[in-house]
Amino acid sequence: MNSQQSSIQGQLRRFEALCRDQGLPVTVQRRTVLETVLGRDDHPTADQIYEDVVARVAGISRTTVYRVLDMLVRFGMITKACHPGAMARFDGNTERHHHLVCLRCDRVIDLVDERLDALELPDTGHLDFEITDLRVQLYGVCANCRNEATASKPVTDETGAVLNPKKREKN
Repeated sequence: MNSQQSSIQGQLRRFEALCRDQGLPVTVQRRTVLETVLGRDDHPTADQIYEDVVARVAGISRTTVYRVLDMLVRFGMITKACHPGAMARFDGNTERHHHLVCLRCDRVIDLVDERLDALELPDTGHLDFEITDLRVQLYGVCANCRNEATASKPVTDETGAVLNPKKREKN
């Protein structure tokens, strides 16, 4: 068993203990949803998780997957990364880390940076709000999107005229 599989098994045992403490049954559906999120290294949407789970548990409903995801977030087993204009993404990595978010394709990339971890929290006492965690999301454009944009740009000559593909080959 490799270290990722060992880590997943440890998380599953922790989840089972949490369910017992809460008086909840450990169902195949709940376990499969958690295994699915923990087994991915991207940040899948609820629909992507549903597609993976339905292939393993016939007849599971989308609503069940969504409810289990919400429960797993409440239990602290997974996290939910949100950003405006995009669907929520789920993350099996609950260790302190931050995210890079692509504004073109909505890809979410993990970022570990001690400088961000060391940011001083603002005083929110006057707002009657207690901060319990800090996660930074930095927005930009990922390499894939930048490369696609460069590849799709028309090639022009020194006058700015767009070259056709045959003429490009000659240059």
